[in-house]
Amino acid sequence: MKAIKSPEHFVKTVLVRPASGRRSRAILQFGPLRIPAAIGRSGRTSRKREGDGATPIAAMALLSGFLRGDRVDRPPTALPLRRIAPSMLWCDAPDHPCYNRLVRAPFRPSHEEMHRADGLYDLCLVLDWNVTGRRRHRGSAIFLHLIRPGYEPTAGCIAIARRDMVRILPHLRRGTVVRIL
Repeated sequence: MKAIKSPEHFVKTVLVRPASGRRSRAILQFGPLRIPAAIGRSGRTSRKREGDGATPIAAMALLSGFLRGDRVDRPPTALPLRRIAPSMLWCDAPDHPCYNRLVRAPFRPSHEEMHRADGLYDLCLVLDWNVTGRRRHRGSAIFLHLIRPGYEPTAGCIAIARRDMVRILPHLRRGTVVRIL
């Protein structure tokens, strides 16, 4: 499918607000839409550290995305999407030069597999948390990805239902800001 290119279709900011009840629940506000979301198991933090399980309170630009082309048709979006290969990994080893970067298997240091069996990264968007200006131990891989059943908490990412991701993707582009409040 072709990307939507008309500027009036793009949203400049997506808000993620805490939801009442559990600290790992949130509401993603997209224009007039309110979408249930899951965030980090430790809730939100302004002092993000690698492995803390928290979602950073920050404004993060969307950089790009990934999709499992063997499971998901390419949705219409102006956001650059790259097809996930089985060899794709994301380095989360703070002392490695490739920290918070896409790497290829085989790769011995700590990493996360992008080609997941559980489908969480079938559609996965990369937020600019510690990517364009990396600092060791500040956290890696803050993604907007698909949700686990029951809206289970994430390790620090934002997760929404597949149907909601497909609804918002046509309105996103590189530079759209996701603001965690």
